[in-house]
This record gives sequence, C-alpha cells and structure tokens, in this order.
Amino acid sequence: MSDHSYFMDGQCIEDIKDESIRLDLKTDPEILKKQALWAGLKPGMRVADMGCGPGTTTFYLNQLAQPNGSVLGIDISQERISYAESNYKESGLGYQLGDIRGPLGDCGQFDFIWVRFVLEFYCSTSFDIVKNISSLLKRGGILCLIDLDHNCLSHYGISERLENAIFGIMRTLQSKADFDAYAGRRLYSHLYDLGYQEIVVDVSAHHLIYGELGEIDVYNWGKKLEIAAKNSGYNFKEFHGGFEGFRKEWRQFFDDQRRFTYTPIISCRGRKA
Repeated sequence: MSDHSYFMDGQCIEDIKDESIRLDLKTDPEILKKQALWAGLKPGMRVADMGCGPGTTTFYLNQLAQPNGSVLGIDISQERISYAESNYKESGLGYQLGDIRGPLGDCGQFDFIWVRFVLEFYCSTSFDIVKNISSLLKRGGILCLIDLDHNCLSHYGISERLENAIFGIMRTLQSKADFDAYAGRRLYSHLYDLGYQEIVVDVSAHHLIYGELGEIDVYNWGKKLEIAAKNSGYNFKEFHGGFEGFRKEWRQFFDDQRRFTYTPIISCRGRKA
C-alpha cells in the first residue's frame, strides 16, 4: 500500500516534532472525555484509538476504560508512535504502528472503536476506511466517528480576497493531499450504509474564537498557516508578495478582537448489528 503523506508534518524532522506538540496541546481532556462518555465508552471495554497521533487521546480514553479495560492506539507514523510511547505510558495502554486503510487483523477484536479527526485526511477513501476498521469491532460493539465540518472556512470580519484565498487553499489541499474540509457531514452516512443500529448524531462548536485570543489558538492556527497553507501548493494570486502577503493580512484579521471564527464538530456513534 502506498504511503500516506500527512501534510501537517511539513518538510523536515523539526516540523514533525512540532506537529506532535501541536496535536498534544490542542486536545482538551474534559471535552474528549465528555465525547467518549456520550459515545458509550465504559470501564472494562477493549478500545481501539484509530489514528491515535501522539497518544494524548489514547491516554484519556484508557482512563475511562479502567478498571479492567485496555486501549490500543494505532497510527501510520512511527514518529507519532514513538512520541506516544515516550510521553503516555500506563497500565492497560499500548501502541501499534499500522495503516487503517489495510489489514489490521493482528490487532484482535474490540468493544469500542474511536476515530477522531482522522477521516478528514482521507477524502476519497473515508468510507472504505470505516468499513475496514468496522471488521475489528465485535457484534454489538460501538463505533464512534468524530470530525470537523466546514473546516477552517467560517470567519466573520474577513476581507473578500482573504476568504477567496482560504477557500482556494482548502480546494488545493483536497486535490493534492486528499483533505476533506467537510468530513463531518459524511459520518452519519458511513454508519448508515454499513448497517449500524442506534445511530446518534451530535453537532457542536469545536473552534469558537472571539475577543481576546488564547495562547493555544495562536499556536494552533499559526502552525496551520506556516505548514498547511504555505505548503498547500496554492498560488495566493490575490496577494502581492504571494504567501507572505496572505500571512500578513490573515494575522491582522486574526489579531483583531472583533474577529469571529468557528468550526462545527460532528460526532456520530452507532452499534454494530
């Protein structure tokens, strides 16, 4: 199976390390636990965290699976697995290098499978991935899919040329990196088409940014700009100076406390028939 390029890793080893840190910092433990409890995670379950990244999510899922449960984090990146093994260790918690697009039969069967902020990076194959990992779920087990919708695209107080560039970046990322800015709205159909029962959907705000900026938002969106936007392949034709002109206007917009930015998050859970 061909390698999957994760564009947020940038172009050097330092970018990869920085991305692990960004993913770590932007994870809110209380929100994550609330989502997992809503989805039906209970103590004693055997859980898979598909696309586990740096292990932050896996660690907190494992807390909810105790006592007597376990969580296996699976990720395609050896760098991310190494980071997880170095930073998130405890009883019941394990990690494995694996590609969710291919055979994962050696992982065994699970009571609960968690897929959060993963399918957005696999626009053309998201249903096939869900079908593939569904084969690892026990009958009666729970599959929880969570992703963003209208990702990075909803802002008020933004200039027309800045908005055009942002939409252009996201279209370019879809064509060149298979990124899906609308992954969230597809999740329900994945579970429905696979015959899942007791499907429930929740929609809320993931990014809700207004007024004074927090440090994590500054870091998170700054990295998105430096890595994803800069390396997207978009030509920034709206701006003199190309990307640098875009970056300057974006920062002026984002630093303005009048700015309003939000991104919906869609959560779907279902029970395997």
